[in-house]
Amino acid sequence: MSKSGQIAGVLLAAGAGVRYGMPKVLAAQGLWLRSAVEALAGGGCEDVVVVLGAAVVDVPAPARAVLAHDWQQGMGASLRAGLTAVSHADFAVLLTVDTPDIGADVVVRVLEAARSSQSGIARATYGGRPGHPVVIARAHWPALVETLHGDEGARRFLAGRAGVVTVDCADLATGMDIDTPTPSG
Repeated sequence: MSKSGQIAGVLLAAGAGVRYGMPKVLAAQGLWLRSAVEALAGGGCEDVVVVLGAAVVDVPAPARAVLAHDWQQGMGASLRAGLTAVSHADFAVLLTVDTPDIGADVVVRVLEAARSSQSGIARATYGGRPGHPVVIARAHWPALVETLHGDEGARRFLAGRAGVVTVDCADLATGMDIDTPTPSG
């Protein structure tokens, strides 16, 4: 894959956060949202879109908001909306709002692996556990979109794809997605 090309970040933040008790885009008074936008922008994404749905909020610069009108159908609908919004890009960096300890350093590492790989696809792992961000070259987006159903993002696409580069990022973050609030908040 070419090292050149426009990079777009797609922040998936449309869900209702049922297990969490509120839309996660609102978590920590918006800190998770700001942190994720900073990670994408600081990690090399020239365009950052925040896919919203259950809660519509102002997004921090330099991001722009995109509404997934069918967000209730799950993460697949949100990912479709995000990819449509960045159709001009050569690579999409996919991140979820509920992974607040992922910083720009993780994005840089995974993006570089995707851009220098034959496949143009890379995903962060944390001690062998798959996580985010996931970087996918535009050539693969039609196949990815075909696999998007319900509340599943790129998992099915990635599982059936040869050449996915795994990038250990456990030295930079836990990569844990937060599904339930801590007792203190």
